[in-house]
Amino acid sequence: MIQLAIAPVFLLTAIATIINVLIARLARAVDRRRVLEEHLPEYGADRRAAAQRELAMLNRRITLVIWAAALAVLSALFICVLIGTAFVGAVVAIDLSKTVAFLFIASVIALTICLMVFLREITIAAVSARQTVGPQPFARKNATAQAKYATESTTSTPASRAESPASDQARTTPSAK
Repeated sequence: MIQLAIAPVFLLTAIATIINVLIARLARAVDRRRVLEEHLPEYGADRRAAAQRELAMLNRRITLVIWAAALAVLSALFICVLIGTAFVGAVVAIDLSKTVAFLFIASVIALTICLMVFLREITIAAVSARQTVGPQPFARKNATAQAKYATESTTSTPASRAESPASDQARTTPSAK
């Protein structure tokens, strides 16, 4: 009896791992959507259009992840009912093998559809990675800060050591040690 329940328990563990991955992907997509929605009013027309396209893609991804997670949970529920049915069948001495087989097939079908939906979400994410809106330059809202930044950037811009002619000479001249 216990031996029959071991394989479905391993499948249940695998499904739990898949659900964990799906929820992490959902959280990242939702966080990205929140950031875009927060900065949308600050964007110019071109950048706003790109951000709106990305928001539409994120909404599609979020919908797919939610469906994949729901199918994974459904598959896990079928496995839980399967384990319970197997134990009831063993204790009561009723032949529930057809019910157990049906539950296993239903679980595998739900898991297969879950993985197909997940694959679609991954494909959209891979395509959208090349089409995301880049970081917006920091907008200074304070006029005093803008004036200070403008004077600092024009008056005191020291050349970096790598750009100075002395460092070029030091790199080409051998050491006298």
